[in-house]
Amino acid sequence: MLASSTHALRNCHLKLSLCKSLTVNTARLYSSTENADLVVIGSGPGGYVAAIKAAQLGLKTVCVEKNETLGGTCLNVGCIPSKSLLNNSHLYHMAQHDFASRGIVVPNVSLDLESLMKAKSKSVQQLTGGIAGLFKKNKVTHVKGFGRVSGPNEVTATAADGTEQKIQTKNILLATGSEVTPFPGIEVNETNIVSSTGALSLSKVPESMIVIGGGVIGLELGSVWSRLGSSVTCVEFLGHIGGVGIDMEVSKATQKILTKQGLKFMLNTKVTQAADKGGSIEVTVEDSTGSKTLDCETLLVCIGRRPFTDKLGLESVNLQVDKRGRIPINERFQTAVPSIYAIGDVVDGPMLAHKAEDEGIICVEGINGSIPHIDYNCVPSVVYTHPEVAWVGKTEEQLKEEGVPYAVGKFPLLANSRAKTNNDQDGMIKVLGHKETDRLLGVHMIGSVAGEMINEAALAMEYGASCEDIARVCHAHPTVSEAFREANLMAYCGKAINC
Repeated sequence: MLASSTHALRNCHLKLSLCKSLTVNTARLYSSTENADLVVIGSGPGGYVAAIKAAQLGLKTVCVEKNETLGGTCLNVGCIPSKSLLNNSHLYHMAQHDFASRGIVVPNVSLDLESLMKAKSKSVQQLTGGIAGLFKKNKVTHVKGFGRVSGPNEVTATAADGTEQKIQTKNILLATGSEVTPFPGIEVNETNIVSSTGALSLSKVPESMIVIGGGVIGLELGSVWSRLGSSVTCVEFLGHIGGVGIDMEVSKATQKILTKQGLKFMLNTKVTQAADKGGSIEVTVEDSTGSKTLDCETLLVCIGRRPFTDKLGLESVNLQVDKRGRIPINERFQTAVPSIYAIGDVVDGPMLAHKAEDEGIICVEGINGSIPHIDYNCVPSVVYTHPEVAWVGKTEEQLKEEGVPYAVGKFPLLANSRAKTNNDQDGMIKVLGHKETDRLLGVHMIGSVAGEMINEAALAMEYGASCEDIARVCHAHPTVSEAFREANLMAYCGKAINC
């Protein structure tokens, strides 16, 4: 069923509100005797964006951050540094294995890992410093310290030296993000048994690496170190790679491509223990054939993340978390305490930076009087391997389970002119449309620029476009995005032009 005109207008209002002009306040230092309109605990993608938006809407806003730099996990030890390593390791891999076929001869290619890490650190430093500048520009007060709820309208920030600052506030927004999920029985030392954080700063390329977890983080960091010369084996408990939400056809195709690049996969396999033997890590795994032992120089544990709610003072206001550690909220992002809100990784939904950003903006707009709305079905996901893997909306498996009639349109990049000229032809576009109404239901991509193209699909879905609508939009030639158009053409009429 197509979205109602009221829903569409509401979406338009929410999108236009992202660009409202700034309302400037005076920055102030808050003590127990002064009041704020909003205190945001956490300065990750959700928290810092929410704080800036709140200040732009005229709210006296304070952001409390426990770490030395702003930006949370994403900017400091997550999205940003990993993308730097992914991009530069890909260039190194191309220089070794691909440049010659393009007529570019680069003799004696070698790796300077220290410089690679410096480039990563530089991008992190620039972006985290940029947030500090945005806070100053928008008159957001930054309080350094560990923030905790000490009352329905009070936040206590504890500085590194132990001193406390109490901030009185009308509203509190919890945006504390997530932390690495520990693996029972395996102690991470961030040297040779590392989490995703340690894997971003290894001092040398290990000869061999075992990655526990074949989700997004495992695939990305496994790709980095494989490109740099490590023999990488990914051990995954599930029967597929890519984590929750990935289309199974796309998952299988991605595994074939990454295997061709040198990564090894052990699916339906459980890690039972790991022991440091002094120079090597002995990892015991178990599958349908029994138990076996693997050896590696470095073990990367990345089985997921969990909400960071420890010591936040939730008990002081009788706030409970669910069995997965998430804070229950209503459609306005309010917790059981009306003056306290929560967004991002500490609430239900995918742990994605852009999801947290949208929630932060919509939440503070709601505090300011707007009607909150977000369609989680239109939140895209991206795996930044090469080629990239991206999706938005329903998978084919979900549509089957829900009994929704659907049509499939697929187009291989092998038949796309830009992919051919780029010699980057691994991948495909898969489109799922409603068989009766032709409304776009889901899009799944594998391609070098899938992370960029998926946003066209997200926009189309947000506004209720049909496959025919997209197929009739003129796309520039030659571009990889033409493959998206062709897949939609196939979904609505059963035939593509160039395949």
